[in-house]
Amino acid sequence: MHTLQDIAGALGLSAQHIPRVAIYTLLTDSRKLVNPESSLFFALAGPRRDGHVFIPELYKAGLRYFVVSEKVNIKNYPDALFLTVNNVLTALQKLAAFHRSKFDIEVIGITGSNGKTIVKEWLYQLLQADKTIVRSPKSYNSQIGVPLSVWEIEPANDLAIFEAGISQPGEMQQLREIIQPTIGVITNIGSAHSEGFKNNTEKLKEKLLLFKNSNIIIANGDETFIKEQVDQLAIPVFYWGKSKACNLQVIAIKKKAAGTEISLSYQGNKFSVLTSFTDAASIENIMTACAVTLYLKIDSSILQERVPLLQPVNMRLEFKKGNNNCIIINDSYSADLDSLSIALHFLQQQAKGLQKTVILSDFSQTGSDAAQLYQNILEQLQKHKIARFIGIGEKMQSVMHALITTKKAKIDYNFFLSTADFIQHLHSFNFKDEAILIKGGRVFEFEQIASLLEQKAHQTILEINLNAIAHNYKTFQQMLRPTTRVMVMVKAFAYGSGGTEVAGLLQYHKADYLGVAYADEGVEIRKAGISIPIMVLNPEPNAFDAITEHLLEPDLFSFEQLDAFEKHIQQSGLKHYPVHIEIETGMNRLGFATADVSVLAQRLKNNSFLKVQSVFSHLAASEDVVEDAFTLHQYDLLQQAASQLKEDLGYSFLTHIANSSAIARFPKLQMDMVRLGIGLYGIAGKKVAKQLQPALTLKSTIAQLKQIQKGETVSYNRRGVATQKSTIATVRIGYADGYSRRLSNGIGYMLVNGKKARVIGTVCMDMVMIDVTHIKGVKEGDDVIVFGNGLPVEELAKAIGTIPYEIMTGISQRVKRVYWSE
Repeated sequence: MHTLQDIAGALGLSAQHIPRVAIYTLLTDSRKLVNPESSLFFALAGPRRDGHVFIPELYKAGLRYFVVSEKVNIKNYPDALFLTVNNVLTALQKLAAFHRSKFDIEVIGITGSNGKTIVKEWLYQLLQADKTIVRSPKSYNSQIGVPLSVWEIEPANDLAIFEAGISQPGEMQQLREIIQPTIGVITNIGSAHSEGFKNNTEKLKEKLLLFKNSNIIIANGDETFIKEQVDQLAIPVFYWGKSKACNLQVIAIKKKAAGTEISLSYQGNKFSVLTSFTDAASIENIMTACAVTLYLKIDSSILQERVPLLQPVNMRLEFKKGNNNCIIINDSYSADLDSLSIALHFLQQQAKGLQKTVILSDFSQTGSDAAQLYQNILEQLQKHKIARFIGIGEKMQSVMHALITTKKAKIDYNFFLSTADFIQHLHSFNFKDEAILIKGGRVFEFEQIASLLEQKAHQTILEINLNAIAHNYKTFQQMLRPTTRVMVMVKAFAYGSGGTEVAGLLQYHKADYLGVAYADEGVEIRKAGISIPIMVLNPEPNAFDAITEHLLEPDLFSFEQLDAFEKHIQQSGLKHYPVHIEIETGMNRLGFATADVSVLAQRLKNNSFLKVQSVFSHLAASEDVVEDAFTLHQYDLLQQAASQLKEDLGYSFLTHIANSSAIARFPKLQMDMVRLGIGLYGIAGKKVAKQLQPALTLKSTIAQLKQIQKGETVSYNRRGVATQKSTIATVRIGYADGYSRRLSNGIGYMLVNGKKARVIGTVCMDMVMIDVTHIKGVKEGDDVIVFGNGLPVEELAKAIGTIPYEIMTGISQRVKRVYWSE
């Protein structure tokens, strides 16, 4: 790749006295450091975090090369090199553009509102046998993602495919200069990312700037709105569509039992392609991919062979509990270097002290030299400190095995010719206390391996979208001042979603504090390798040993409790142990009375055993507009108490009172820290709700369908009566799973095929019946959404006169948790 001297020159800096060190990785996220000796860190300034604050952490981890815009005290980093620029993001983009200019290859730039990633991945599937392709990982299409993608171009590549996404005017010019596409692809224009534009015309014109210097634009000629704008450009266009004027004409689209048949005409040649996809969006994306492929002079007969093989683009990395304290990361839908890198980073994020194991199939990248390809795979495994490796396939057994033995790589390895061969020997591996990544091409059917290693549970599952949790966390962060810290409440098993798993994600995203209700919750989180400070809201005396053993920080709310904990610290031979002081301001639950603050201050003053970390209180009604005056009164009381304690103690500490709703509604109440709770899961007041994403989906399956006659009854006590000839579906969930009996007899409903199906009769312990008479195409085994997208948990709670907290925390531990990330 480039040396530091090359990079300095590309950025317009003096290259004198700069070593010729090869740089392979451009790093923008300190958490993803793998290879410090050949990485260059760009200290980007974000809405909440400034990359410059991570320089000490990275330096300690061995990184020595940085691009910065702020003055750095180089005395603290004696052997580091800092390239100082005016704007770090601009420097990153400028460097990527410089790198792109070194390659004279076909580059496809894809933009549009929807379908960019799917078209990119389907082009890869259609062309990988003929081209050596580099492409955007996942959906890296932003001002930061695009330069990181373009940096991955290597001399062996003869085709690049990059996405470009924008959210406001003025962004596409930078992306065009980085991508420099020779072929432009526009998918469609819809409502996605419209907030920054006056209308769709403005948005389309901005997107089309990507193609200003392209040789060709490929677009849907049936989309009049797009065609009118594209035709105004002085650039050749390759249209596909129903019109005879289109380069690629769609003659007919016929739905068949096995999928869809698309009849086409291209350059006088009529032919048909078959696909298993039937929805309009997929057909449109297939047509776009076919048009690009034909433009690249791939014969129509090849398309006829490959289109039926197109696979769904699964952007999810699923994370499930495995047997013997293992976690299973299932990525069994693709095998290529780009997605391997992302999967290994996710494995590193979730492993939390467990041994890391990777099960990998042969890779499908036929254009690369096999030895170099598998050398790259081995290097990635070594960089991520993989302890055990299992390779499956002919290439794995020959090429990879030879590489590992020749290079004497320090990794425990086994090889098998086929998935069936590995499964036959599975019992001999004794997987225990491991984080296992399963990654393979679809032809290897690695889902069989995942199924055998996963912890068995019934078919009711709670899906936790880790991307949504991270998005919601950042959304609340951006409402805060840069100096305001965030404590995230993960009590009650993280509101039912899994305490250790969510805590691991929060540690990855640099949360400042965690809050739990009881010490055993904190102990479980500590055992999972979480090092963030943890406050315990209800520290019972019999848990004091566990608290100090695992460095948990108790909330002290009474003099009796303070005395007891101080005595424990004294007997343990500890000094200045961190504690939190709760002040009662109106909740009337726990806390020192404001009238006792003077006595409390004298009790804590010059105390060598206890050190106050924070002083806080609980708001009683921050979400209720009617109670706003009381909310502000509580804040004033805490301010007064905290001021008096600071003055008497002679040192500072954190103060906090704002919960999820107060973060959005009362910026004044931020103080030194806020406590984020249920808002993390996408549940908040109207002021912020539209900015959040629902993070939890509770779903089950239909066990059986029954046809009953008018007048027949359903479930216990015969309360459910059919008013007509009806189809009743029995769903595998009941009150033992957390589905309340209060939802019986038509009060609750679920979603089947996107439509509402009311509960009929009484909710049973393990099952519930719903009326699906009005819903077409329902089959046994179909998924049923209990709550999630389309059916907010708030609606369920409202139906039975409770709050989402009760629904979420009531989900039984026998319900399997499935974590996933895109």
